[in-house]
Amino acid sequence: MYYTRLQVVCSPEFSEILMAEVAETGFDTFMETERGFEAYVEKDQYAQDKLQEVKEKYSGITPVVFYLDRVEKKNWNEAWEKNYEPIDVEGKCLIRAAFHRPERNYPYEIIITPKMSFGTGHHQTTYLMIKAQLELDHTGKTVMDAGTGTGVLAIMASKRGAGRVEAFDIDEWSMMNSTENAQVNNCQNIFIRQGKVSDLTFEDYFDIILANINKNILLEELHQYAAYLKPAGHLLISGFYEKDIPDLLTEAHRYSLTQVKADVRENWASLLLTRP
Repeated sequence: MYYTRLQVVCSPEFSEILMAEVAETGFDTFMETERGFEAYVEKDQYAQDKLQEVKEKYSGITPVVFYLDRVEKKNWNEAWEKNYEPIDVEGKCLIRAAFHRPERNYPYEIIITPKMSFGTGHHQTTYLMIKAQLELDHTGKTVMDAGTGTGVLAIMASKRGAGRVEAFDIDEWSMMNSTENAQVNNCQNIFIRQGKVSDLTFEDYFDIILANINKNILLEELHQYAAYLKPAGHLLISGFYEKDIPDLLTEAHRYSLTQVKADVRENWASLLLTRP
């Protein structure tokens, strides 16, 4: 198994927006570097024409270099540890690795050791999702975590008192990693499977559905989330820019989902939706 690696050299102010643009072409794993960032995707599962459009679009604005090669599938933990800093969410939740030592106590603390790294942009969306979860009643609720990744949102749901959490991801490493992280955080009510929402069946509907993915996948899967959402349930989504909110709301309205709240952090956005 190999990964296609995209190495991007760019100025710091363009790094995050380029990450978002590259994510729209199919790349799903990011790691910041001293000169920009690296992006990874399994084999050649990305849109080459769209990637070329991104390169041409930004080459006219700022000096930028794209370099593609192939690397064997591996564990990026060592490189990730050099870049990752704990995430303090509103002073109420600390997301950290096992090697970090917290300076004070937090109401919620989540220990995450990922198999794959994620860039600062994904930190912003994680922050937005956790912040919204802090304000959302999870007590006794059934929760879906679509595209669970490291399992951080599922773990937060469990710590917030959820009754049962169904988490899934298309990537085998993510499934194994989220399982490990759930165990480390002593969350025994999280059930993790491999696949995407269209591949899986569920025995019940959900009070809360969490999806921190990206705009294109959210637009494609919103109707399925709506189908699994209980009346008066909440759908919390992120992984897109503030400018994308109108497109997501237009699609959400097609399935009788209405906006409860929108939040923005450094141009990244989250939406809390409900079905009346």
